[in-house]
Amino acid sequence: MTTACSLSERLAVLLAKEFSDGEVGFTGLGTGRAAAGYITGIPLAAMALAQRTHAPSLTVLLAGWSHNPDLSQLHGLPELEFDERLRDLPCEAQSIDYPGHFVLKRGDISFGFSSGVQVDLQGNLNGVCIGDPSRPDVRLVGPILHPEHMTLFGREYIMMPHHEARNFVEKVDYVSGVGYPGGLAGRAELGLHSGGPALVITPKCIFNFDREIGRMTVRSIHASDSEAALRSSTGFELGDLSDVPPTPEPTEEDLHLLRNVVDPRGHLLPDLDQGE
Repeated sequence: MTTACSLSERLAVLLAKEFSDGEVGFTGLGTGRAAAGYITGIPLAAMALAQRTHAPSLTVLLAGWSHNPDLSQLHGLPELEFDERLRDLPCEAQSIDYPGHFVLKRGDISFGFSSGVQVDLQGNLNGVCIGDPSRPDVRLVGPILHPEHMTLFGREYIMMPHHEARNFVEKVDYVSGVGYPGGLAGRAELGLHSGGPALVITPKCIFNFDREIGRMTVRSIHASDSEAALRSSTGFELGDLSDVPPTPEPTEEDLHLLRNVVDPRGHLLPDLDQGE
């Protein structure tokens, strides 16, 4: 029997299996416990686990300038791009400009991670405002590289620390990162012939996409949640879920590597089972 694990561990292992040897993965920094866990901690743990299993030549690019940092030496997740905890973290190299020798328009970044307050059925992401953009009810932090992540990277993993109907909507109030409006043909009409979201990771489930028609679909449901709870927390119709499997559990080896090699100090994967 597999040792009991946290949701963040389960998500890190699932993500690690998505990466291939020789790829370049980028993640930035989030603030607040849940956001930092989903945007920074889980992606870093997943990439480090992949390096120690099937993808030893995977490159981790943290905050755009720290190359393959030794995450086992972290004394806490950095919250600022030039936080001293990141500045002093041992790594293979540090770039003096962003993102160093990696050229975004050349497609050098294989995949990245982003988040927002809204994501819609087509995978469009919103980090700019809630309500009418001309007179918004709430102004948010802004796109923060959403346009680049969703168009110039090979693929994007959208990390959503909260899963409520107000987060998962039929149509976002503002498109700061483009998904699949009109499917692959719709992206092509916008001049986008590659990239786009691959998965959406939430505290309740994993979404993937029917890219041809441009629609989010449920890939798996976490063991702690039910179909009814997932439907009530999502602001668009999910379709038939009768054949959707549970999210896979990590192996004992995966958990051992995560807990003893990748994150021995416990800073990357706090207990986020409640999505708080």
